[in-house]
Amino acid sequence: MGAAALALAACAQEAPEADEHAAPAETEMSEGEAAGASQSASEKLAAVLEAQSDDTKARYQYRHPKETLEFLGVKPGMTVVDALPGEPGWWAPILVDYLGADGKLIGADYSMEMWPLFEGFATAEFLEKRQSWTDSYQAAASALGGEDSASVGAFVFGSAPAELAGTVDVVFMNRAAHHFNRLEGGRFFTEALADIDMVLKPGGIVGVVQHRAPEDAPDDWANGDNGYVKQSQIIAVFENAGFELLDMSEVNANPKDQPTTDDFVWRLPPTLATSRDHEADEAQAELREQMLAIGETDRMTLKFRKPE
Repeated sequence: MGAAALALAACAQEAPEADEHAAPAETEMSEGEAAGASQSASEKLAAVLEAQSDDTKARYQYRHPKETLEFLGVKPGMTVVDALPGEPGWWAPILVDYLGADGKLIGADYSMEMWPLFEGFATAEFLEKRQSWTDSYQAAASALGGEDSASVGAFVFGSAPAELAGTVDVVFMNRAAHHFNRLEGGRFFTEALADIDMVLKPGGIVGVVQHRAPEDAPDDWANGDNGYVKQSQIIAVFENAGFELLDMSEVNANPKDQPTTDDFVWRLPPTLATSRDHEADEAQAELREQMLAIGETDRMTLKFRKPE
């Protein structure tokens, strides 16, 4: 199974009448009210995270959901797009409850023209199932929450529905940019960025969490085929598409992950692709322990904004 295959195996306030897609007008709020609202959102997020399954909580030490969502400014009541979430994926159980009844969670998948390029993984059966992904995602994510959970939608990149134009507060692209980068060919990443720009409100946020290649790594190794992409490359792609880099965080950094050109992302947890025979092979058992000691990948965490 190739590196790309392993990746997948592991794997709103009313708008003014003059402009239906304009960002909602801000209301005056005292410092005390603002602090109270922020504390309330933080407390809700903490409670939602505490209510997750043990398997989900086991990844907190690597994925830092509280710090990541707060860094990106995600709050209850927002409309959030989760890029390449899965069915429904790791983040959906958190977001659907945290966004709440006034919020909306929208999954966004790779296009049906892009999926066949995942050689060795995208079988005819897989592609057939992917045809109905929007329906299956919505059903799975909707079943996660209770009465006060967010509504759920879905679309595929390259064909975002026009009714979403200017309605989204945050697009969260989590460990999805490497496939866009390696398979771009002048099209797929470009189409996705155009959709992101279209659905975001003016001033809306794009959050990117991505496996990070060393800046001195060879470009042909760090193009995404091995899961790693240079931070400078991702910044350039988004800035060239018209987005503004607002901030960077090291909250998802892992200095223990020092990949060489012999490495790929999926050697590390949770996939542990190079040590799957650890129960029968002593060398692989030792390698597995080494990979577990490193933990999940070193990741960039970037915050972009669509210009007002």
